This record gives sequence, structure tokens and C-alpha cells, in this order.
Amino acid sequence: MILDVNALAADLRRDEGVRLKPYADTVGKLTIGVGRNLSDVGLSTSEVDLLLSNDIERVRDDLDRALPWWRALSEARQRAVANMAFNMGVPTLQTFHTTLGHLQAGRFGQAADAALASRWASQVGARAGRIATLIRVG
Repeated sequence: MILDVNALAADLRRDEGVRLKPYADTVGKLTIGVGRNLSDVGLSTSEVDLLLSNDIERVRDDLDRALPWWRALSEARQRAVANMAFNMGVPTLQTFHTTLGHLQAGRFGQAADAALASRWASQVGARAGRIATLIRVG
């Protein structure tokens, strides 16, 4: 007899529940989804790749809504903006008025300098330098 995987999935969804955010299970293990024990099982490489792909799509959509002009930037500068948004979230990125103003106006050296002068740059270290280089040289 062949296992009915769809019926099992329905049983597990019912019995384990579906949790979209991590929680501690009854024995304190970090768990998510339908009983995925993150503490012991973790994620596979393909699952990490899927999460990353979904997160990149979400960040792009958020940027399209919040900063529609960002798509007119070069590909490298779009990557820089998306990298910052991925790291801090679009709402926080929107508080970078000086950096974004320079970017939108095409003053890329000043935009890079403003990003590097932020508290964020001191928090993320070398990442800020790499992003500033993308902004500066495009």
C-alpha cells in the first residue's frame, strides 16, 4: 500500500498546527511551520534558497511601492538599495533622507558618503563599505 502524502499532510496540519512565526514547542524547541524543529533539524540549502528568493521578491515589491524611482538606478545601485532594505527594512531605509535624496538626484559620491556616515554603517561594518562602493561606482 502506498502512503497518501496529501492525507498525511492534512493530518499533520491539523495535529501540529500551522505557525508562520517561530515559537517554542512543548519541550522548548524552536519550531515553525507545521512542526519543523529548527533547533535540531534546521533548514536545508534548498529551503534557505527558497526563503531568500521570497525575501528578495518582497523587498523589491516594498521598494517599488516606497521608492518607485529606485528602478531608474543602475543595476549595481539597485543592488545596493535592495541590500540596505533587506538588512534594515524599507521603513527604516526611508529614514535615510540624505542618502536617498542624493541617490535620487544622481549625486552618487555624496550618497555613498552619507551612507557611510550613518550609525548603520558602524553597525554593519564591511557590508557598508561594499554597499557604498556599489553606490559610488554604479
